[in-house]
Amino acid sequence: MKHNATDLISFINKEIDVIEYPNQAVTLFEPIKYILSLGGKRMRPLLSLLSVEMFGGKKEDVIYPALGLEIFHNFTLLHDDLMDNSMMRRGNPTVHIKWDDNTAILSGDAMQIIAYQFIARSKNSNLSEILNLFSITALEICEGQQYDMEFEKRNDVSEEEYLEMIRLKTAVLLGCAMKIGAIAAGASNSDADLIYTFGENIGLGFQLKDDLLDVYADSAVFGKNIGGDILNDKKTFLLINALNSAQKEDRELMRKILSSEITIEPKDKIKLFTEIYNKSGAKKSCEKKIEYFYKKAFIALDSISCSEESKSILKNYVLDLIDREK
Repeated sequence: MKHNATDLISFINKEIDVIEYPNQAVTLFEPIKYILSLGGKRMRPLLSLLSVEMFGGKKEDVIYPALGLEIFHNFTLLHDDLMDNSMMRRGNPTVHIKWDDNTAILSGDAMQIIAYQFIARSKNSNLSEILNLFSITALEICEGQQYDMEFEKRNDVSEEEYLEMIRLKTAVLLGCAMKIGAIAAGASNSDADLIYTFGENIGLGFQLKDDLLDVYADSAVFGKNIGGDILNDKKTFLLINALNSAQKEDRELMRKILSSEITIEPKDKIKLFTEIYNKSGAKKSCEKKIEYFYKKAFIALDSISCSEESKSILKNYVLDLIDREK
């Protein structure tokens, strides 16, 4: 039986709610329970479950690795929030704010170990392949985070460098989630590689859509104030493209603001950069790049040797994801 996305998310949340933690060192595990209780899209475990069912497996075949992926993803958010000194996560205080920096580091470390424990609980005969894929992916995510940190100190980041950074930091985990589902269901190597390609390209488009929404979304729908990336001088696709394609005077003005030669009020900075994104064509370029990655994703999905009916639930979920406004 194939389940829709809503049913699978409910299943995932119930499994998260009943995770048991050691009774010792309670303060180590409270932040873990806290961050997992804040919800989110549960996109990574959901993609694993949708993938395993698409290839004819059962959700139970991959639930433990799927939970491991969600725990690992939240571990990366916990450390990411600390590195970025973020105050809020999903409308609530981040772990390092609610507790302290050391707690965020140590509880994050524990989450990474717990993630491996869950993946290792899989009874699948291809467990070694699943663990190897996850380990490669985990290291790639660290590489992506390192690039992101280095980019904060540079104003010459190229579009190609940025796309590689978000591929590593975000997209590979989506590809991994889907390939783990395929492996658990016994899919062929070629189909497993194609579903990875699908997930990776969806991840690239997803992150670029995040860049776009941060500037152009309706804040009431988006759930947070727009323009955060602009205020934090984040090297997004929009900023990088505008620094390359804007008129000379606009480029020089942006660089002076980014290097703090000129100070500007936050609301004025958001307004100015948004206007430059519009004038320079950076917004249109970002939209075209999103479309490019989504097209690549669906070419891969169409090449997989499953019936169109078996792909329908996954396809519908991803189409909703593409059209999201938050």
